Amino acid sequence: MNELITGQTVVHERFGRGQVEFPRGETAFVRFKHGIEECAVSSLQVQTGIEDLIRAGRIALQPEAICRTQAEAILSVNDTWGVFSKSRIALLPHQLWVCHRVLRNWPTQFLVADDVGLGKTIEAGLILWPLLTRGLVKRLLIICPASLVGQWQYRLREMFDIRLNQYLPPADTDKSDFWNTNNQVVASLQTLRDDHNKRHERLLAAEPWDLLIVDEAHHLNADKDTGATLGYRLVDKLLKKNLVKARLFFTGTPHRGKDYGFFALLHLLRPDLFSPKAMPDAQIPHLREVLIRNNKQNVTDMAGNKLFKPVVNHPETYAYSEEEAEFYDLLTNFIADGRAYASTLSENEQRAVMLVLIAMQKLASSSIAAIRRALIRRLERLRKKEDELNQAKERKKMIQEMLERSDDPASYLSDDLQKYEEEIIALSSALKLVKDEIPALEKLIEMTAAIREETKISAILDVLDDRYSGRNVLFFTEYKATQALLMSALMCKFGADCVTFINGDERIEGLVGPDGRAREIALKREDAAEQFNAGKVRFLVSTEAAGEGIDLQESCHTLIHVDLPWNPMRLHQRVGRLNRYGQKHPVEVVTLRNPATVESRIWDKLNTKIETIMHALGSAMDDPEDLLQLVLGMTSPGFFNNLFAEGTAVAPERLSSWFDNKAKTFGGRDVIETVQTLLGNSARFDLSDLKQIPPKDLKDLQPFFETMLSLNNRRILREEDGLAFKTPDAWTKDAPGVRSRYEGLVFSRDLRGKDAALRIVGVGHQAFDKAIRQASEFEHQLSLLPGLEQPLAVWAAFDRITSQEGYIHQMVIGISEERLFKDWEVIDLLNKALPMKPLEAATVGHCDADQLLRFLDKARTTLQTKLPEMKLPFDVPEIRLLCLLAPTGST
Repeated sequence: MNELITGQTVVHERFGRGQVEFPRGETAFVRFKHGIEECAVSSLQVQTGIEDLIRAGRIALQPEAICRTQAEAILSVNDTWGVFSKSRIALLPHQLWVCHRVLRNWPTQFLVADDVGLGKTIEAGLILWPLLTRGLVKRLLIICPASLVGQWQYRLREMFDIRLNQYLPPADTDKSDFWNTNNQVVASLQTLRDDHNKRHERLLAAEPWDLLIVDEAHHLNADKDTGATLGYRLVDKLLKKNLVKARLFFTGTPHRGKDYGFFALLHLLRPDLFSPKAMPDAQIPHLREVLIRNNKQNVTDMAGNKLFKPVVNHPETYAYSEEEAEFYDLLTNFIADGRAYASTLSENEQRAVMLVLIAMQKLASSSIAAIRRALIRRLERLRKKEDELNQAKERKKMIQEMLERSDDPASYLSDDLQKYEEEIIALSSALKLVKDEIPALEKLIEMTAAIREETKISAILDVLDDRYSGRNVLFFTEYKATQALLMSALMCKFGADCVTFINGDERIEGLVGPDGRAREIALKREDAAEQFNAGKVRFLVSTEAAGEGIDLQESCHTLIHVDLPWNPMRLHQRVGRLNRYGQKHPVEVVTLRNPATVESRIWDKLNTKIETIMHALGSAMDDPEDLLQLVLGMTSPGFFNNLFAEGTAVAPERLSSWFDNKAKTFGGRDVIETVQTLLGNSARFDLSDLKQIPPKDLKDLQPFFETMLSLNNRRILREEDGLAFKTPDAWTKDAPGVRSRYEGLVFSRDLRGKDAALRIVGVGHQAFDKAIRQASEFEHQLSLLPGLEQPLAVWAAFDRITSQEGYIHQMVIGISEERLFKDWEVIDLLNKALPMKPLEAATVGHCDADQLLRFLDKARTTLQTKLPEMKLPFDVPEIRLLCLLAPTGST
């Protein structure tokens, strides 16, 4: 072959198309999409340049040239924004913006701290699809709380057809080599952090991970005095051994009240920018480089309409019956006597007694049924033999240790530990609460037996009748006994099939049906959520097991708090089950309180304090509701627990001064300033970003795909459920995952059903990816384009520097006269000419070569001049011509 010239287009059998950078006799340095390679000249095939084709004087309608340009433009748009990624869910601007922000540079290192309900798994899927399709991510590790493992598996599979293998300890042995044989893994943080049976040794000896995703990343905590949690240490080991290339963290509460822990978390992402030992002021300016925070009030649809409406709160009060009030007073006195008795005991015994008394207080604030069950069980224990008391001591010790060792300061509110609160009352029977406990318990139980109807439950039924007749309603309670009580009342009033439930045991006992017969039900929480979302049942009564990881907004916008947890963060998380993406109505929330109780008076004080905090946050944003989550996340759950526990011993006349002193640091000036600093220095989507997002979706891919099928001589059948065709032979070669025939394919995200993920076509669908790959290898570079008024030159911008990795390989830009066309605008122009049928009708004619060459030179000069203004993600941007498209009038 003739000697190569710099700038020539060549084709290599393995690397594809490239441009000669530097010829060296028998070899040449060639720039391909992936980088620069030195190739033997004999392995390169020279392509005729566009200028030579123009000088030949003939130009034709070439579908291959148009499809090749279309394929490059589609990849350019999707690499930058992810809008064409195959998923089952309609995409929102802020989600596409997060994808764009995270993927702009590779390897990525970001902390996404969006408010609850904005679609973190959708954002993760959007980010993952292009990475998986490109092959940049082959090994993926997702670490999340145990309760969210199933959610990550389910959502990524159903919405994006990304299939994760769950880490199960029995599968991880020396012989199984789990970590090397599974490339896409989701693991429970609680399981993984425990170095059981040499688990960490095998994990740290495995191949590196291309991407690590950590959900609820605030659990990776490090304290200045007590050190790092087990989870933090594990991730730190992975990073220090260079076993993680890129990382992406998610959390709604990035700052937990201590700068040390916050910057320790950021240190895991960017050790070059953040350190827990450095001064915060010096690090804050770098937050925007790593922290993303979107609030509900800022997110919109593609038309710029706000998606979330303010939550409507309806406080409701009720009064105890005479029997309930008498019981409450007796129980209050019992707890006061217990406190006095505890003061005479040793420190350890005092703590144990107080733990039981606090549990009693919380149960009683939920329902008489809840405290009655606990009292009966405790009395039964006290009456049993001495050897059983010894067993109870051991169990009590185990529970206390569990509470003290928990990495998650809020974990005592989980279903398991709430169940232990009931167990504590019974299992700690080796230690008396008061001197004459058995007679006191007998009296309390006797009084509960006289209470035939609980006024709280009656008040709830009245609210349903008066305000929510016929409406679906979600209820939250902390305890299973209260759950069973309310479900029984709903069944008796509205029918046995009106209600379902969610709790940690996936079983409910003690139900009483309309026929008066006792019953129990076992049901998985996913099945309960599906029934409720589908409208098959009107009511769902849940414990905190649905506080995270379950979406319940499809057919419900009303929530009733049956009881109020002692941590306001839980209230925020409960509301987040309904006030999330997909909710079509303002969420209405009902809280029930009895003003005669100490808990109610403390809640009054706490709500007033929260309103003051919200007012202070109002200076940072118009609607500070979502920022309250940050404030609550910075407050230790122990603060709220002590507030309610100690408040029962405070005289009513002293309550205000006591509360003010106790809560003076809650939401203080330092907290407000920290929240405002986070907000002011984090990257976030706003309406001005909307115009940057390509107004494109899957339907814009259909003309290209149909034309590619026609080029492969495949007939397309347009059936009621979608497109059907026999797969081109070129697409099935060396592609075991590609089917020989497809039916029911759609370019829409609205499809539902178990096979939806397989039928939705987008970037990531195996057949579509094959079409893209084939089109990208077409040699044609010159074509007529019907409907075009002026010649259009399409260029690819890329980074000349290859020493550092970048995710975005190239960006497509069109230019006609002096107007620039973005990559998505190029797609629009080409779609007007596609699909072209019949292909043999392509026109051929002579062209004004000098005119087109002058246009090409001018277009090149114009683009090079404007290149610095375009803010491309390249250090040294360069351009190469992909295709020249001429109007039919040029012939």
